[in-house]
Amino acid sequence: MDVGQDRRALHASREPALLNVGRWPDRAQQMLEASFAVCASGLQEPLRRCIADFEQLLFKLAEHARKSVEQQDFFASRQRVLQDRPAFAGRFNNRLLTRFNEIDRTDDKSPPTADAPAWSSLELVDTTEQELTIAVDQIGARGDARHSAVLYELGYRLAVLVGSPPMDGEALPLGPHALSLAFHQASGDLQLPLPHHLLLLQHFDRSVIQKLAPLYEAINVQLQGDGILPQLRSIPRPRQSSPRSRLAPPAAEVDADAAESASQNAAPQPATPHGDSIAVLESLRDLLAQRRGGSRVGGGSQAAGRVASADELQLAMGALQQHLAQVADHASRELRSAQRLREELLNQLNIDKPAGAPRTELSGEQNDTVELVAMLFEQLGKQLQEGGSGQALLGGLQLPVLRVAVDDHGFFEEQDHPARKLLDTVAVAAHDWLDGSDDEANRPLAAKLEQLVDRASKEPPSAGLYTTLLADIEHHLGLLSRKAQAAERRHVEAAQGRERLDQARKRAGELMAERFAISPPHGLLRTLLDRAWSDVLALTLLRHGEDSEAFKAQLAITDQLLGRLPIHDRQSLQHEVESGLQQIGMHAEESVQVAQRLLGSNKIIPATGLPSTTDLALRLKQHHRLGEQAEPEPVAAPVSAPAADSRKEDSRKQVIEQRLKKLPFGSWFEFIDPTTGQITQRKLAWYSPMSGRCLLISRRGQRGEEINLSQLAQEMANGRVREVQEQRDGLLDRAWRGLTGALRQSTGTTVHEKAEPSK
Repeated sequence: MDVGQDRRALHASREPALLNVGRWPDRAQQMLEASFAVCASGLQEPLRRCIADFEQLLFKLAEHARKSVEQQDFFASRQRVLQDRPAFAGRFNNRLLTRFNEIDRTDDKSPPTADAPAWSSLELVDTTEQELTIAVDQIGARGDARHSAVLYELGYRLAVLVGSPPMDGEALPLGPHALSLAFHQASGDLQLPLPHHLLLLQHFDRSVIQKLAPLYEAINVQLQGDGILPQLRSIPRPRQSSPRSRLAPPAAEVDADAAESASQNAAPQPATPHGDSIAVLESLRDLLAQRRGGSRVGGGSQAAGRVASADELQLAMGALQQHLAQVADHASRELRSAQRLREELLNQLNIDKPAGAPRTELSGEQNDTVELVAMLFEQLGKQLQEGGSGQALLGGLQLPVLRVAVDDHGFFEEQDHPARKLLDTVAVAAHDWLDGSDDEANRPLAAKLEQLVDRASKEPPSAGLYTTLLADIEHHLGLLSRKAQAAERRHVEAAQGRERLDQARKRAGELMAERFAISPPHGLLRTLLDRAWSDVLALTLLRHGEDSEAFKAQLAITDQLLGRLPIHDRQSLQHEVESGLQQIGMHAEESVQVAQRLLGSNKIIPATGLPSTTDLALRLKQHHRLGEQAEPEPVAAPVSAPAADSRKEDSRKQVIEQRLKKLPFGSWFEFIDPTTGQITQRKLAWYSPMSGRCLLISRRGQRGEEINLSQLAQEMANGRVREVQEQRDGLLDRAWRGLTGALRQSTGTTVHEKAEPSK
């Protein structure tokens, strides 16, 4: 539907009747219409993408909102944007067209006469409108500065068409000022709160205004091809530098130069193409040497033979990699220790040598690189679930990554190194998305990761290979993340709807209790009002509100059933009762039987053949109520706890509960099974400050345990649930820190800050 409306709006924008006819010569009219059509066509897709991205941004902000009120505001704004998306583009084009029709408008800026009053009226300035106006002006000014060259030509060419002075700034009908104002006016119908409206304007600036240069160039090319100022070229003014800038460089440049000079003086640069990465590797090797007791060469084994060249080592690792890729058992995916890797490499280097020939050994640097990579994988493996598929995936990547680290020392320094990014992404995917079970949800990602590891194990390592593998797995994880967000959004909306229904049922129950206190019903009428008609009131209240005429009519029916109001038309009342019962899911035949038994008259509707009053009351009690579902199982209380300990636990529970109420949505918790010790992670996607009901979901957006804040606090106090602290660093960064920390701890040193690779 959106696409169809966008196409109709675009088609309408190309019709000549959209512009005022007769104001300009025919040729000028045609060129103006063509220019506007190019603008409308070029803005169609960026505008649609801007609104769609803003809707996703509102959902992300709601997900990370720290208060339920803020989250509800974000969701309400998102709902308005979703409902208004089909009509938004049409309003924007109409606003822009109105401004384009006033292209040759001249504002009367003559000074007032002496007899005229200085001000016709005084009024307070609306701060909201003032902030929005300032934001629109700033967006237009930044757009003018960014696209000044093409706007200069466009202003002259449009001025020639309408016979006016050159246009710029707010006078240019297709310029950033006009587009920003049209967007602001079109978005006014959304009735967003001021912060959300400002956020929408900022998003429009980034996604549309900053990318207008190709559109303006297309309009200029079209006008130029039609013969409008074909020789016109914009000449940018030379920027004059101030005397101060000529005398002294900017402070930022001074700081940068000083930092660079200090780094050069602190450590001499080795004559290698890898620069500082060698310094990092050497620092790590120093820590290894101190760990061994001063020996820089690992094991001292290369003294017995010649040292393997880089090509020989790569051939040996390639052969070992191919051999392990062909082995089908699970042992081939084990994380190998440094000693085992070293032995396997030495066997490959000397596999074809005759007996008594000198052995080929690893150099000190090669030996240390093998040990450092093995330690890095060991630290990564500690952060993954023991016995899960994550450690097997790391085992498959160990040799390919080692080949890269031996050949390219930038692996130890560059955060954006393709091998480092791939290793980090695979570890995070295994840690976050694979929970160790072999269910249907895990199989596609597990198969994708296995395919990635197999390809990395069978093909020679290269930056291009790892970049391709990284893009593939990131695309797959992006799809999973979007599916999880959509599922989470549905669960949150369902939970919020259930909360509103519960509040409506509570209010309907209060109104019903007030009437029961004055006119208590009995028998079938009591069962009907308690079990069914209260749901009718709640549903009407939820749909129309307490002050609506529909809800007042349902209350009047309630009062008539209780005898508080006279019944003027018994047959009409019976029909209203039947209709109300059918709205809450009761079968038509059953609703007719209940209404006839309560209100039917032998003179009007014979009651013979109807079920008995007792039978109908039993059916009403068995009827599935509106929004009814299984309640969560109560949390088991501790067995015979002493009074002092019980008071202490209650106090601790209250402290935890108060902290939970301040936690932002999106906080993670670990649930520990006391029997098996298995840990499952759940995210707090939403909770109600009124009822305390929590919505806990899995990483894939699946609904988890049914629990409220009080029960969650009790579980945390008992140690069966713990909060997961937010980690700003990734798994690989923590593994690097663990590696350097282990080396420093074993050597008792607190220096060598360079030994920790950059993060």
